[in-house]
Amino acid sequence: MTQLPDQTELPDWFTKLSAGSLNQKMGIQLTSATADRVVGTMPVEGNTQPYGVLHGGASCVLVETLGSVASALHAGPGNLVLGVEINASHHRSAQTGTITGVATALHRGRTMASYEVALTDEQDRRICTARITCAIRPARSG
Repeated sequence: MTQLPDQTELPDWFTKLSAGSLNQKMGIQLTSATADRVVGTMPVEGNTQPYGVLHGGASCVLVETLGSVASALHAGPGNLVLGVEINASHHRSAQTGTITGVATALHRGRTMASYEVALTDEQDRRICTARITCAIRPARSG
């Protein structure tokens, strides 16, 4: 497992893709990453809806980030991953603290990869359960 305790230690390909990205704006930090399992965090602060609770769309951004990173690690160099489906069930709200997401492989095939992503609050209560599927395609050069 590649341990990523600091954002500066991310793989070069991820660092290049993330510069100025939504992941940065949302405060997402990856803490470990393999094709089978990716773990990351996101602060609630700055990612809330007008009622002061974590925005459901922010949860989906974390889900898509974790699932896409895992899919890209599975696909390997020379391939693109494209999100084709995401769904999320929001179980409870979060108003403060940090959310942790764990993406676990459900299917890792030649042309598709699917992950279940569990988001929990600092008390280890599940706030969201989601699934993301990514298509895997060869990158086109030129």
